[in-house]
Amino acid sequence: MTMPIMTVSPTPNTDSTTMVVGATTRNADEVGLYARSEFDALSGLLSEFDVSGSLDSVSRIVDPNNPNKSIVVVGLGAEPVDANALRAAAGAAIRRLVGNTKVTFAFPFASDEEILAVLEGAAMGTYTFTSYKSVPPTKLPVQNIELWATTDSAAELVQRAAIRADAVSLVKDLVNTPPNDLYPESFTRLAVTSLKELDVTHEIWDEKALKRDGFGGILGVGQGSSRPPRLMKVVYSPATATKHIALVGKGITFDTGGLSLKPPTSMIGMKYDMTGAATSLAVIRAIAATGMNLKVTAWLCLAENMPSSTATRPNDVLVIRGGKTVEVLNTDAEGRLVLADGLVAASEENPDLIIDVATLTGAATVALGTRYAGAMGSADMISQLVEDGQTNGENFWPMPLPNELRTLLNSDIADIANIKPGNTAGGMLIAACFLRDFIGRTSSAADAPTIPWIHLDIAGTANNAGSPFGFTAAGPTGISVRSLITFAERLATA
Repeated sequence: MTMPIMTVSPTPNTDSTTMVVGATTRNADEVGLYARSEFDALSGLLSEFDVSGSLDSVSRIVDPNNPNKSIVVVGLGAEPVDANALRAAAGAAIRRLVGNTKVTFAFPFASDEEILAVLEGAAMGTYTFTSYKSVPPTKLPVQNIELWATTDSAAELVQRAAIRADAVSLVKDLVNTPPNDLYPESFTRLAVTSLKELDVTHEIWDEKALKRDGFGGILGVGQGSSRPPRLMKVVYSPATATKHIALVGKGITFDTGGLSLKPPTSMIGMKYDMTGAATSLAVIRAIAATGMNLKVTAWLCLAENMPSSTATRPNDVLVIRGGKTVEVLNTDAEGRLVLADGLVAASEENPDLIIDVATLTGAATVALGTRYAGAMGSADMISQLVEDGQTNGENFWPMPLPNELRTLLNSDIADIANIKPGNTAGGMLIAACFLRDFIGRTSSAADAPTIPWIHLDIAGTANNAGSPFGFTAAGPTGISVRSLITFAERLATA
């Protein structure tokens, strides 16, 4: 989608715009005004017009300085107001102001962090996906967003907000695209197009190259489909970078469950199963666009999991990249199979950190709901990501990897099984224990430690099946994109 025009101005033109101010909740029956001093006259009108300060509330009141105009008041929640509340409120206001050409935010900005949050939230709030509508919408999203604020970093903040919001939009565009049009090969074409004019290189393995180079997990999952699997590697490598992170994304463009077929209603929405790969692509693109001094490699593990006479069967054994064997006991536990190939390939380059992103288990939703993503792996790295998530209004919850769960995956004939049949406990943790088996060591020494690793299970958070909130509409959320960009910024400057 096209980003709106965004500006930061100390002297806006207030005649040709919709003004937005904020309201807070101070106690059970008091609403506070959150606006520049030019709007102090509104304070006494909030209760008169029954304005709410609760999050996601949007009201209109008469402008006391011009009865022919109205002012939009968006709820910020309880005081004190922070950047996360401002970001969410800006998105909520923009979502509700579809059809307005220009919107000006008149919050009492106290820092560049607050300015960036509002720019980012407002930009994300403009997202729509109408490519498959036969009749174009009559009302368009807000096209011009202005902040009434003073800063010496206006251009930089606008650029940062645009890059981050655009990365989230890329994920949403890919996830929203229906699976008859988005499949492994077309995903790679769209990815190549999205990377044009950036200082990155890429390599794509087709089914023949995957077989030649031993990527048995991706091949095994994709062999039931008439549209063959792909592996795509994207590299951003500044000449002076001293640190290297690898991103590995699950990219199941549609998941029927394979021969372990899903029930019909459970199959609806399975185009979302490539969100991890879309996220990895969006993050490396944003990192390259900002010019971070950090090497990043993204591995996009792409397959369509379909039932057919050529599909992998329960009890088949797949040989993963590097030679480890997996007995497939459930073909609907396919994401871990494609990720295994990607994790091994990423480990071969000895990065400083591997992060995999996947809509991996329904158990993640059962355990953590729809607003928290599970984070497993290296505790010190996870604590940093949790902090960066809080900065971005995204929630990651550290989860354990109990050693005793690994024994549940023992196979009589292979090195490991992909599930424990009949087990219903700790499904998210067991899947992560499976993945841990494919993380390499920091060197060839027998006693070398394993490469630091974070596994993000975003199955419950990748799609908003409920009502819109903040800057998030119904549908794909783009969860983890902004936090991973912030995390990369931290590593690049450490």
